[in-house]
Amino acid sequence: MATTRCAPEHRLLTTDPDRHHELGTHAAWYVVAGVVTTGLQAVLFLLLRDELGSQVANLVAIALTTVGNTEFHRRVTFAGRGSNAGKRHLQDLLTFAFYAGYGSAVLAVLDAVVERPTSWEETGTLLLASLVGGFVRFAVLRWWVFGHHTEPAGVAHTG
Repeated sequence: MATTRCAPEHRLLTTDPDRHHELGTHAAWYVVAGVVTTGLQAVLFLLLRDELGSQVANLVAIALTTVGNTEFHRRVTFAGRGSNAGKRHLQDLLTFAFYAGYGSAVLAVLDAVVERPTSWEETGTLLLASLVGGFVRFAVLRWWVFGHHTEPAGVAHTG
C-alpha cells in the first residue's frame, strides 16, 4: 500500500495572517449595511402596510432594498475582491426569493398565533427574521459571491 508523504515545510492548510482581520472588517461593514437596509425595509414596510397589506408591503420593501444592499457589499464590504456579475445577480434573486418566502411565512405564522397583530408586532417579527436570515446571507456573500479566487501556483494570468 502506498502512502503519501508531505515535505516538512508543506502545510495541508495554509494560513493567511490577514484573513482574520479581513473577516472582522467584512463582518463590521456587513452589520452596518444590514442595520441601514433593515431599517429602511422596516420604514418602507410601515409606510406601505396600511395601503398594500402586510404581505405585499413586505415584498415591495425587500425588492427595493435587496439590489442596493448587494451593490453596497460589492463596493464597500468586499471591495477589492472580484466577483462574477452572474453570481451577484443570482444572489440578488435568491436573496429576494429567500426573504420573500421567509418573511411571508413569518407573517403567516404571526397571523395564526396573534389574532390581529399590530404593525409594530409585524415589523418586530420581520426584523427578528431578518437578523436570523442575515447570518446565512453573510456566509453566502463572503464565501461564494465574493469568495477568494486563487490561481494554482505556476498558472499565469492572461488578461
